[in-house]
Amino acid sequence: MYNFNAEKVKKDCIEWIKSFFAENGKDCNAVIGISGGKDSSVAAALCVEALGADRVIGVLMPCGVQHDIDAAYALVNHLGIRHFEVNVKDAVEGIKSALPKNLEITAQTVTNIPPRIRMTTLYAISQSLNGRVVNTCNLSEDWVGYSTRYGDAAGDFSPLCNLTVAEVKEIGSLLGLPENLVEKTPIDGLCGKTDEENLGFTYAVLDRYIRTGEIDDVKTKELIDKKHKANLFKLQLMPSFKPEI
Repeated sequence: MYNFNAEKVKKDCIEWIKSFFAENGKDCNAVIGISGGKDSSVAAALCVEALGADRVIGVLMPCGVQHDIDAAYALVNHLGIRHFEVNVKDAVEGIKSALPKNLEITAQTVTNIPPRIRMTTLYAISQSLNGRVVNTCNLSEDWVGYSTRYGDAAGDFSPLCNLTVAEVKEIGSLLGLPENLVEKTPIDGLCGKTDEENLGFTYAVLDRYIRTGEIDDVKTKELIDKKHKANLFKLQLMPSFKPEI
């Protein structure tokens, strides 16, 4: 039976963020992409606890019309942090239109362009405002590769990458975040499906399997294992050749 001490982990994470900034930029700001979902909400709230609201900068990055952008504004207003809105649609369309006309662009290519443009945007703002970019991925998503390499999987530090979805939600509640942000159903902004519909299993099943190794359905286990193995490269440093000199 796995016992998660959310209060202890919350306090430890806040201290870890303080230590990161003490060692990697005492006067720097935390710059974070704000979607209005649980991960960006919890990561931003942890940074506010660690650094103070004046050192946390939120960046809202709709791609055209974002129907749930009110949730993102609710979060930055709740935390009282400085924020910017940058619509990335023109940049995304610019990249797509600049690609060679004889190149057959895959659906996955189209899916991954916006998160990579968003990360470029975050680093542009971060570099101009003495910042460090917050990675907001959680362990459950990373485990099965539900992230974009050099997109939302990038960043300078990662408060949540070793916490499952359920654990992130527990910490969000302890931080006093509005329930509608912590419990907001994650939806793919491109196809309109929920994360769980895209994955083919629930986060509850995945989280249990990650923490205990227990799972009831053999086919679901095989699917999770297949995704995990295929996406391990995303969790590792770039392989590099080391010459014998």
